[in-house]
Amino acid sequence: MINSIAKSAIPESKLFVVKKTIAPFFDRTFHFHPEYQLFLVLKGHGSRFVGDNIKSFAKGDMVLTGPNLPHVWRSDAEHTGGGQAAGTEGIVIYFNEDFLSESVLGKEEMDGIRHLFQKASRGLEIAGKTNRVVAKMMEELLQSKGAKSIIKLLTILDTLACSSDCHPITHTRYVTISKQAETDRMNGVYEYVLKNFREKIDLAAVAALCNMTPTSFSRYFKSRVNKSFSDFLQEMRIDHACKLLHGEKTPINRVAYDCGYQTLSNFNKQFKKTMGQTPQQYKSEYLQVNIDTFGDF
Repeated sequence: MINSIAKSAIPESKLFVVKKTIAPFFDRTFHFHPEYQLFLVLKGHGSRFVGDNIKSFAKGDMVLTGPNLPHVWRSDAEHTGGGQAAGTEGIVIYFNEDFLSESVLGKEEMDGIRHLFQKASRGLEIAGKTNRVVAKMMEELLQSKGAKSIIKLLTILDTLACSSDCHPITHTRYVTISKQAETDRMNGVYEYVLKNFREKIDLAAVAALCNMTPTSFSRYFKSRVNKSFSDFLQEMRIDHACKLLHGEKTPINRVAYDCGYQTLSNFNKQFKKTMGQTPQQYKSEYLQVNIDTFGDF
C-alpha cells in the first residue's frame, strides 16, 4: 500500500505557491492537505478522484479543492498496464484561506471570494469560458513576481467567484476524510481496483486489504464514499469503457471484455443504466461531435 504524504505545500516566507509540474505521472496517492489547491492539467489523461467522485481527466481539466478534501489524478498508463506513460504536465496553486486576513476576508467586497472558498469544500470543476480565461492567467502567474503575483491570484479568485462555470464535484452528503490512516486505507482500495477492475473482483479480497470482514467493509466503504463498493466498481468500469469507445475502430464487444464484463448483454445493460444510453449510441454521438467540431479530414 502506498501511504499518503503529509506535507506543507507553502513555506512560511510565502503567501502562496504556484508551480509547473512535469513528471511521468501526477502525485500517485489519494491524499489531502490543509491548503486550497487550484490545479490545471496541461498534459496527460486518466481518472480523477475527488472525494466520492470519479471522472476522466484530460488536457484542460481544472479543479479547485478546499482544505482536507482528498484527491488524486491517476494516469491511464499507470493503472491499465498500458506501458510507459507519455508524461504529465500541470500548473498548481496552493494557498491558505488566511492569506487574506479575517479582517479583509470579512469585508463586503470579499463576499464573492468568501463564498467561493465555502463552495470549494465540495471541490469545483471549472469549465467553459472561465476555464480558458483562468488557464491563461495561471500561465501568467508563473512569471509574476512580488505584489503583482498577489494581484494576479486575487484576479483569478475573483474570476472564479463571479463565474457560473464552477460546478460542485462531490455529493452534498460527502464527509471529508480527515485522518491519514483512513486515507491510506482508501489508497489501498483504489490502487487494487485500478489494477484489477478488468478482472472479476472478490469483495472478500478487497475487505482483507482493510483487515475487515466483507460486511464491515461494505458498511465502511459506503459511509466514506456515499456509494456501495459495487457501484464504485461499476463507475470505474464504465468510465474506462467511455475512453475506449472514443476509438473509432474499437469494437464494442472488445470494450466490454477489456472493462471486466463477461457478456455483451450485461455490459450494454450496465452502461445504459449509468450513462442513459447504449454504448453504440454513446460512441456514435461522440464521433459525430468530433466530426462537427473538427471537420472531416
